[in-house]
Amino acid sequence: MASSHRHDRSASPVGAHTRQDDAAEADALVRRAHTRTGTGAPAQLTALPLQGRPGARLSGSCDLDTRESLSAVLGILAGVPGAVVHLDLSAVAFLDPAAVAALVQASAALNGQGRRLLLHDPPYSLRKVVEMFPDECAALEVAA
Repeated sequence: MASSHRHDRSASPVGAHTRQDDAAEADALVRRAHTRTGTGAPAQLTALPLQGRPGARLSGSCDLDTRESLSAVLGILAGVPGAVVHLDLSAVAFLDPAAVAALVQASAALNGQGRRLLLHDPPYSLRKVVEMFPDECAALEVAA
């Protein structure tokens, strides 16, 4: 289904895309995964494009309930042009180990293309997983 919402591409740091890329990017970057957690509170993950640099800012939690949304966002980020793609995690409350593994996979894929996925302000949960599994998380790069 086509969205009536269109982004102003002149303000976007992403660069030139086809109309199909525009639709896919808009759909994935504003996707919200509304599900119910065990407490009855809605869990959601939101991604918005960064201003002034290629990448996105995630908000919410990355867990079983939002895994598809995270996968969609990481797929979009893989297509963002540039040597460095930024992922702001400052508004992410929690990343489960599978979400960290998805970040590792996305980072390794970009590294294989001679590019980098640079993580900004990761939550405690990501830092803890990296601490427990340093070899498995070696592909992750966190901004200083």
